[in-house]
Amino acid sequence: QVQLVESGGGLVQAGGSLRLSCVASGSIFRINTMAWYRQAPGNQRDFVAVMTDSGSTNYVDSVKGRFSISRDNGEKTMYLQMNSLKPEDTAVYFCTADVTTVARSRTTYWGQGTQVTVSS
Repeated sequence: QVQLVESGGGLVQAGGSLRLSCVASGSIFRINTMAWYRQAPGNQRDFVAVMTDSGSTNYVDSVKGRFSISRDNGEKTMYLQMNSLKPEDTAVYFCTADVTTVARSRTTYWGQGTQVTVSS
């Protein structure tokens, strides 16, 4: 079994910054792609950013230039540095990981989410 735990959310004023973390643990052989998604009230869960195990990244257009995704593979941790936050960034942020387990099965796992609220 694999667990993903997000942290770092909170309440911040517009223009401020937050750094989200996602720590993976459990029966992990290798973590492949890791990504962040977000879900605002009444909306679907939307893609935010992704980083492959080789370091390639991609972002949704609305966060390009403001958010930065990174990974510490040794610590099985992913980060999302969020700068110049806007009220429309308010959402629950989820991390997800494509994991190869020690049993050599490959599964996508999700964390429970962390709330980010940006006040105007």
